[in-house]
Amino acid sequence: MTYTGGPMTEAMYYVLLALLNPNHGYQLMHSISEVSDGRIKMGPGTLYGVLSRMQKDGLISLAEEDGRRKTYEITKEGKIALRVEYNRLKAQIADGIIIEEGEIENGEVDLQSSTE
Repeated sequence: MTYTGGPMTEAMYYVLLALLNPNHGYQLMHSISEVSDGRIKMGPGTLYGVLSRMQKDGLISLAEEDGRRKTYEITKEGKIALRVEYNRLKAQIADGIIIEEGEIENGEVDLQSSTE
């Protein structure tokens, strides 16, 4: 099955980011935590479930297996999917500028109460 696009889960996005450099499981968990500034802490169960699905989708591949650990790398299709997702997220941020502009123009937007 090939990845057909659409919004990625946060776990998929960070795994692809971390795999811009080939990595094995333990390094991936550390890299994901580091690149997300500690916001994302992925456990082994989640990580290996995501890796298995992404491998089936052709977004990543096994680069090396030494018996104890498997090193994964992002594929060309994975890089394209990552770029598409990155552009989708950038568009969402750009659309959200309306919120900040509303705060500046009106001084009335209260994001705290709108998220409660």
